[in-house]
Amino acid sequence: MELTPTVEIESRISKFQQKLVEQAANGALILMQSDLFYFTGTMQNSYLFIPTSGQPVLMVKKSLTRGQQESPLKNIVAIKNPKQIPEILAAHGYNDVGRIGLELDVVPFNIYKTYQKIFSTTEFIDISPDIKEIRAVKSTYEIELMRGALGVIDQAFLAVPSFLREGMSELELAALFEAEMRKRGYAGPCRMRAFSQDFFYGTVCTGDSGFYPNYFDGPVGGQGPNAAQPAGAGWKRINRNEVVYIDYTSIVKGYTGDQTRIFCIGELSQKLVKAYEAALLIEREIVKSIKPGTLAEEPYLLAVKLAAELGYQDHFMGYKEDQVKFVGHGIGLELDEWPILAKGMKTPIVPGMTFALEPKFVFPEGAIGTENSFVMTETGPQYLSITPQVITYVK
Repeated sequence: MELTPTVEIESRISKFQQKLVEQAANGALILMQSDLFYFTGTMQNSYLFIPTSGQPVLMVKKSLTRGQQESPLKNIVAIKNPKQIPEILAAHGYNDVGRIGLELDVVPFNIYKTYQKIFSTTEFIDISPDIKEIRAVKSTYEIELMRGALGVIDQAFLAVPSFLREGMSELELAALFEAEMRKRGYAGPCRMRAFSQDFFYGTVCTGDSGFYPNYFDGPVGGQGPNAAQPAGAGWKRINRNEVVYIDYTSIVKGYTGDQTRIFCIGELSQKLVKAYEAALLIEREIVKSIKPGTLAEEPYLLAVKLAAELGYQDHFMGYKEDQVKFVGHGIGLELDEWPILAKGMKTPIVPGMTFALEPKFVFPEGAIGTENSFVMTETGPQYLSITPQVITYVK
């Protein structure tokens, strides 16, 4: 079992404790699974208290054994009910809990009310922006894990020509693609922080199914197998001379790589080929434009300008009223981390940030474009994706 290095956990907690000092908080109670893993190295059902100074306390409901095996924290104790939290904290010397941070971007109202009752004299503040800020800048260790995840999806993309065939369903293609990743360590569905959003594994769209809109906050969502699961691959059969669009996340050891590649059995129309080349051009121009300190909205504004100049304003990042208002997003333990490359986002893009850039176009004939994962360096974005950016034709 590969565990998160102790030095990683210690560094993350130290940075967070500095934020708690700035917020004049006595500590923070961490409940969200992604944040729990980030600060502890375990995904077990737990409650984590990080004091402004001193050692954190991880209170594990299930499984204590795995929590103790997986986390390097010194104070790991059993708990049966969150009502026990004040007593456990007091036993560890944390009696002053007058001002406590919570992840109020994700904690449900009823859960919040529960903690108000448990900590009746405590003022709760929203600590989630500080967590997002810390998590946005990745360590060398995290970046290497993401490189590994993108190496897995690279091998899956390279295998597609061996099983892509006319007449197969999108669902069958998706299953075979997922199997290629799964046998290399792919963990499954990616996590999203946004309320009521999920990406399952990824999206396979072929031909006009790429034009089919859905709820997902992305440029292309797919029909899905039914109305209850209205995203991703569906029952449509794959035809010759139509675009085969594969957009997947690769989750390995917790960390996300995000990538899209295009295939075709036969030949694509010049219209779609030209649009694909436009997507690559937009990506190149964005990559050239980003320097340390570039505001997160600037790549999006540039992309919209270029798409309009190329005549694709109605097709960029969706079709007309179904267009989404971003061109990229942060990636890490979740699919929607900072920075979000969208209008109004003033977050500076700084070295260590990792993000996916996805200029795409949607037409009645289908969806086409590209997506790659990057890490920001002192000199600009560096590709983490390694799969060649070409339309792969299968006879």
